[in-house]
Parts: sequence; C-alpha cells; structure tokens
Amino acid sequence: MKPKSLMKRLCLLLAIGVMTLSNSGCVLLGDFLYIAFTGAFFYGTTPLIPVSPYYSELIEDAYIREERYDKVPILDPVEGEHAPLFCQDPPSADEIMRALPNETSGGWVFLAETARSNVKFVVEPIVDRMDDCRFYPLVGPARLHHCHYKATVYYNKVIRSDWPVPFRHADESSQVVYIDHDHLIRCAGPATPQ
Repeated sequence: MKPKSLMKRLCLLLAIGVMTLSNSGCVLLGDFLYIAFTGAFFYGTTPLIPVSPYYSELIEDAYIREERYDKVPILDPVEGEHAPLFCQDPPSADEIMRALPNETSGGWVFLAETARSNVKFVVEPIVDRMDDCRFYPLVGPARLHHCHYKATVYYNKVIRSDWPVPFRHADESSQVVYIDHDHLIRCAGPATPQ
C-alpha cells in the first residue's frame, strides 16, 4: 500500500471518529476536564493527577522504616531484679525482609519477574554488651546496649517469564543480613532523699 493512500485512509478514519464522537452525545473528555478543574478550584488544589501505586508504596515503606527501625529507642532505667541483662527483642520477619536487597522489584510483568517463596529465617545473637554510663547530647547520661544479630534467610528464588519464551527457574538461595538493635538506657541518678 502506498504511503499517500495510507495517509488518506488514516485522515478519513480520524475525521469519521471526530464527527461520530461529537454527534453521539458522548462528552466524557470534556466533562472529565470540567469536573477535575471545578473540584480543584473548590478544594484549592491541583487537578487530579494519577499516581502509580508503586510510588505511593515507596513513600509508605519509607515512613514505616523510619518509624519502626531507623530510630534509636531511649529506655528508662530499670534497677534490681527486673533489669534487662540481655537483648530481649530479636528482629522480626518484617525487619529481616526489609533489610534484604530488593531483588524482586523493578521487573516487567510477564516479561521478567522475580519472587521469593518458602522463606525461612535463622536468627543468631552475635553481640550483647552494655557500655559504661556516659553523657549523650539530647539524651543525658545513658548507657548504650549493643544488640547485634545475624539473620540467615533461606528461600526459593523464582525467576519467571511468559513472553517471548515462557520459562520458570527456581533456585534454592540464602542470604545473610546483620541487624543492629542498639538502644540507650538512661543511667539512674543518686537516690533522692525522702
């Protein structure tokens, strides 16, 4: 088919589509824009902007990581028989999975997907020691309790593709992650007179 003939057919098809859409009573595009800008003016914001769920999930994960795992807790002193002498909070499964390198994101659906299945954890404490009392800015006198863990993760790594050549490859894999649960414990001051 000649390019000139093809161009004529495409222009004719476009003209018929525009005439049909405008005469059929279909006003989806115009009404959508009208509602978007009217709502934006009413609420004092920008018009609706579609955002991929991938980016909103990245933001939520950043806030969860900061809230749960990126802060050093400051505990009040506990003296006597109830004093914590050893690390009491091993890392959770969620924390271990977040510490792993993210090999499962960024793939193309049906083209190249990577997944982890049959995940098992082995958590071993490797460091448990308490430093002497010293002064920390914004905290005051406190002791640093070092709690370090070695987490070995065993899983089946599944690489899958459906197009152009369908295949599925499962491989038994393991990774080691080191997690620190250091926290500060305030030093108890001298006894106050009663």
